[in-house]
Amino acid sequence: MSRLLLALQHADSAFPSGGFAFSSGIEGLAAVGAPLDRQGLTAAVIATIRHRWSSSDRVALVRAYQAGGDLARIGAIDLAVEAATLAEPLRTGSKRNGGALLAAHVRLATPGAAELRSAIDCGRALGHLPVVQGVVWRAVGLPQADAIAMSGYATAGGLVAAAVRLGTIGAIDAQSALAAALAVVAEMSAVEPEAEIESFAPWVDAAAARHAHAHLRLFAS
Repeated sequence: MSRLLLALQHADSAFPSGGFAFSSGIEGLAAVGAPLDRQGLTAAVIATIRHRWSSSDRVALVRAYQAGGDLARIGAIDLAVEAATLAEPLRTGSKRNGGALLAAHVRLATPGAAELRSAIDCGRALGHLPVVQGVVWRAVGLPQADAIAMSGYATAGGLVAAAVRLGTIGAIDAQSALAAALAVVAEMSAVEPEAEIESFAPWVDAAAARHAHAHLRLFAS
């Protein structure tokens, strides 16, 4: 029971991770007229889970988790995420979101959080979100499998919540889209991570890059 409650605490949207400020490309898709109704949003979130989260964020999280506080390894993982994230707004958003999560853990005195913050400040790491997740969630005692599930949930949930806030879909239809996406998270979580960190979601990358120059935006990415 305590393990479940710990996972719920750290995966909760009320945890001060700053994730509410990022749409991870959903706002960009909405801006170019992509259909984000129940069917369209479900397709977009599942594609993101399969082609970005599973092959990039999930792999980076596992590597950072297994690095065990080795800051040189963590810095190298950060560089791989940076190279695999083609759209500048998504790169920046990942680092800002990672920085917000890490700041909360520094204030909570999570073991290793202050050291990682210092490494980022010195340029030895970048602080991408999945890397920070792997480090701090291991440090608070969460098993690797739980950390993977939490990351997948946060990704899918964040995309769906962004669509609701943008008004492209209602809350009930959004939950149907989320349920379908979480089934894919469970499926992909059971697969061993590939050796390379890679991402191929060009439709999201292009929309996010274009939307970065919009005069009015609700989200940072």
